[in-house]
Amino acid sequence: MPEFDLDRRKPAGALQTVDRALLVLLAFERTRPDWGVTEVAEEFGWDTSVAQRLLSTLAGRGFLVSDPVTRRYRIGPAVLRLGRLWERSGSLELLAGPVLEELCRATGDTVLFCLPDSFHMRCVAAVEGDSGPLRYYPLVGELYPAHAGATSKSYYAFLPDEQRHRLFRARPMARFTERTVTDADLLEQEFLRVRAQGYAWTVGEYDTGIATLAVPVFLGREPYGSLSLGGAEQRFPDGPASRIDALRQAAQLLERRLTNPPPRGRKPRG
Repeated sequence: MPEFDLDRRKPAGALQTVDRALLVLLAFERTRPDWGVTEVAEEFGWDTSVAQRLLSTLAGRGFLVSDPVTRRYRIGPAVLRLGRLWERSGSLELLAGPVLEELCRATGDTVLFCLPDSFHMRCVAAVEGDSGPLRYYPLVGELYPAHAGATSKSYYAFLPDEQRHRLFRARPMARFTERTVTDADLLEQEFLRVRAQGYAWTVGEYDTGIATLAVPVFLGREPYGSLSLGGAEQRFPDGPASRIDALRQAAQLLERRLTNPPPRGRKPRG
């Protein structure tokens, strides 16, 4: 079964064939990377001929590729192209913006939404806090190193262990402050602790005197990015305790907006 809870009811006014094709694409996931014609037919309760035509059409447009030996289908290059366009189209900012703004109003802190970009986290949306900008240049587009700071650690801690080990083992890591951890074994211990508690909290690891609290943002069961808030260390006399609930609620709302965007024409709520 897909990792997303797919609503298989045809939306009002939707074309049935188009809706079915989109359901097929959404059924692909990390734990189910390929499908056969009979499996698709059984999964959705369609005739085999319908499943075959849908899969062939999607393959013909590059959204799927067919293995000539097994005759099973996998995601194709057209999906990669759309994925790259999506992350840089401004759509993420539109969906995330209301969530970040509300979290900023509730806490007064600077709020960031970041996605992985090689060995960094790239900020794709941000709202400046009450105390003024953390940078003298735009936050959106900034890259945060994978090994330093809660913004990155909250994401990388939730990667599968083998994948995380490949990223961090035998790789030189820069030291930004005296608190930056550059030893791979110590870093792995921190990742395990972050995963156990569900959030990352750091002070001065990337910027001296800056405290950051962050949680992962999931799509289904897959880590997708991180939502973080931060400011001067003095703003957090109680550590993360007074902000963690608000941050977690914001992350959950953001996950819902990313998997089920507000209907077109309706003013977004939160």
